[in-house]
Amino acid sequence: RAQKLKMLDAADASKEHDVGQVGDIVSIDPSVVKALQDDAFIPVVSPIGFGEANESYNINADVVAAKLATVLKAEKLMMLTNISGVLDKAGQLLTDLTAKRIDELFADGTISGGMLPKIAGALDAAKSGVNSVHIIDGRVPHVLLLEILTDQAFGTMIRSH
Repeated sequence: RAQKLKMLDAADASKEHDVGQVGDIVSIDPSVVKALQDDAFIPVVSPIGFGEANESYNINADVVAAKLATVLKAEKLMMLTNISGVLDKAGQLLTDLTAKRIDELFADGTISGGMLPKIAGALDAAKSGVNSVHIIDGRVPHVLLLEILTDQAFGTMIRSH
């Protein structure tokens, strides 16, 4: 289930902005994904959620992936993006982040813009039982295999502690 995303005005928190058919997750039923996995299929999930009256909402794909990993009790979540991972203010790759360090990076503005929902979702998944979340550059050939099968860091790994 989904609900309409509420966007509050930065200057006046009593005012809401209409963001159209953008939504947020209320709940996820993993039964279809589990059934597909049981039958040896690789599920492809669209980040569309449905509200109480069956209205459709577009939900951030990173948020959906993180919540789905949590409800499926995934050991690891791999998030492919078009950058090498989380970068510090000097543009250097941060290869291993904990919840404490992520809070610091949020506070000092290092993590901003489009990375906010990705990192927030990744951190939520890590805090909810996913052992590690990896943010890696999907443009790198064979990056999934390299990240899983080698000791070299090809992106940023996020853990709760």
